[in-house]
Amino acid sequence: MSDSHEGNGSAGQRPVDTGEASRQLEQATHDTRVAFDCIALGELDRAHTHTITARAAVDAALTILQVAISVGAEDGPSPEVPGY
Repeated sequence: MSDSHEGNGSAGQRPVDTGEASRQLEQATHDTRVAFDCIALGELDRAHTHTITARAAVDAALTILQVAISVGAEDGPSPEVPGY
């Protein structure tokens, strides 16, 4: 198993995929909308479930961004993020 860290600017560290933070926030947005609709329909159990998954996605995005900041990742959206 070959694990080369050449060219990444810091030995032992891999680049952080900040695009994943964007994807997690998109998922959180979707789950929030579903929860909102479920509340309007009186489906509180489903709203609760989607609220929990939205919060988990936000927490995941926050963790990714904190790691990116701590390792000095560049600011700005990833090139593959649509709309930027």
